[in-house]
Amino acid sequence: MNQQMFEQACSKVIDKQRESFGIGTLSEKTVHAVIKNYLSPDLANQEIKVGQYYADIAYDDRIIEIQTRQFNNLRKKLNLFLNLKPVTIVYPVAYTKWLRWINKETGEISLPRKSPKQGTPYSIFPELYRIKEYLSHPNLTLHIILMDLEEYRFLDGWSLDKKKGSTKSDRIPIQLIDEIIIEHPKDYNKLIPTGLSSEFTSKDYQKASKLSQSHSGIALNILYSVGVVNRVGKKGNAYLYFDTLPKEDQPFFHNFSHHLPDDWL
Repeated sequence: MNQQMFEQACSKVIDKQRESFGIGTLSEKTVHAVIKNYLSPDLANQEIKVGQYYADIAYDDRIIEIQTRQFNNLRKKLNLFLNLKPVTIVYPVAYTKWLRWINKETGEISLPRKSPKQGTPYSIFPELYRIKEYLSHPNLTLHIILMDLEEYRFLDGWSLDKKKGSTKSDRIPIQLIDEIIIEHPKDYNKLIPTGLSSEFTSKDYQKASKLSQSHSGIALNILYSVGVVNRVGKKGNAYLYFDTLPKEDQPFFHNFSHHLPDDWL
């Protein structure tokens, strides 16, 4: 994690796009562009044609694809890319979000207001389910990036205050919070929340991860399929899961919400 490089990528992208287009009319969505420049400041490695597809970033020894949602759209690319070289899928998550509203008629932009919702890396699970059959491929790596950002929305919704049903304009990164790398099946243990006992149910996982009931079920389906949890029986009608990775072997940076000291960055 390199906060300075992240800030440099933010300045490079945001300053350039604001000069050319202005907020609300940005050409390439800013989160995607910032991450691309954070991971590869050299433009020569960006938007590289590989076969019939373009990769966000391509090196001689790796392909990087940045995907905020709809992982199913990656399936055709993965069929090709994974047979050529290692592939990293980068998934950005809004950790803390400030909302800013754009008045289309006047162009006025409101002061930022903090959203009560906080993002977590566990939100990747519904997307992973769309590419479940690829998750154990030895050439696949996942890279989750948590960041604080400002989200700009137009006041064009159907409610009286025009906020419900509004259109999202763009998201502007502010600060890098954490990065989680999953290179091997055992690394999925990083997506088991701290505080769970070695045996737990889907309901326990749901409470710890703050996912919905359905998404918690998807998460455990994925964790079970990659082998970091086993089903060891039932508690009532619910499966009882066991964390297969010994505690001493679990990754140090297991609690994503713990921030490293500034002098570590």
